[in-house]
Amino acid sequence: MSERVFNISIAGCGKVAHLHAKAIRNIPNARLAGVWSRTYQTAEDFALRYNTRSYKSIKQMVMENHTDLVIVCTPHKFHEVPATEAAEAGSNVLVEKPLASDLRDCDKIIASCRKNNVKLGVISQRRWYPPVKRVKEAIENGRIGKPVLATVTLLGWRDKAYYDSDAWRGTWKMEGGGVLVNQSPHQLDIMLWYMGDIDEVYGIWRNLNHPYIEVEDTALAIIKFKSGAIGNILVSNSQKPGIYGKVQVHGENGSSVGVQTDGGAMFIAGRSSVAEPPVNDLWTIPGEENMLNEWIKQDTETFNSCDPTVYFMQCQIEDYLKALENNSDPLVTGEFGRKTVELFTAIYRSTRDNMPVRFPLKSEVLNLKP
Repeated sequence: MSERVFNISIAGCGKVAHLHAKAIRNIPNARLAGVWSRTYQTAEDFALRYNTRSYKSIKQMVMENHTDLVIVCTPHKFHEVPATEAAEAGSNVLVEKPLASDLRDCDKIIASCRKNNVKLGVISQRRWYPPVKRVKEAIENGRIGKPVLATVTLLGWRDKAYYDSDAWRGTWKMEGGGVLVNQSPHQLDIMLWYMGDIDEVYGIWRNLNHPYIEVEDTALAIIKFKSGAIGNILVSNSQKPGIYGKVQVHGENGSSVGVQTDGGAMFIAGRSSVAEPPVNDLWTIPGEENMLNEWIKQDTETFNSCDPTVYFMQCQIEDYLKALENNSDPLVTGEFGRKTVELFTAIYRSTRDNMPVRFPLKSEVLNLKP
């Protein structure tokens, strides 16, 4: 472990910020140096709880406490301003998922970080789940041959109390979207990590049983990857009480691998814990079919030995600090984070225009209301 102590500040003091604060507290070479919120009283209350200092501006926070890294935890539509202000003040930036709710803000954040020569990363802590890494290693080692088919399935539930819990939830103006923007980015990121860049998407979204919100609770898509592989996405917040989230990959040699990243009632930051351990739910590589039971046992023991909502966040922050120390890229860069936003934006545009969308996408002002 490095002897250098990194000063980390948090921008945005809502529910997920508490997970980051607890993760930082567990990292020996890191300290929570300060916090900022759009509402100053919220920052003061948060700072008192975590024995740090509150600030009225991000520039002041970065400059006065010599911040090495600002973690942006504001709602999605409000990521761009604190991220760019942190970069302009000279701090590296790590943004909660998704990088933004539209490509224009993504591009502003990326450009600001490049201009100010600071690193940019995006939270996707499920990449550090052992069963997620196991699938990635199997693909990279060629054990399923060329990946030719991928599926993402997320069947969850969000009730009215969830949408009422914050004023920004459930609206195009404040949240920027529904299940695609908020609940799906982890699984979409993992699929893109496994499968590579996209060539074309045909998608459709609907609101099936949440009449009190503007945005989608369900979306489907068919994907053509640049590699020639194909994929399918089904994500929904319409199944009580929430069932599972899965990413599965099938190879040209007939072997299949998969991970259930989420099971049982879906996790809600600040309101619930992770219901079930992430596990490999599909594994048909010849000679390895019988490993599932052992892996499930190992992964369940890991899950039960820690607070998974904090531990895997800690893993990603530690990865980012190593990148700072070694002047290398973090595992989840800002450019990669943009790919997830590009994917769900393509589904919105495809629904709007009733036609497939070719990649790459350029940023544009969208009117997504039906």
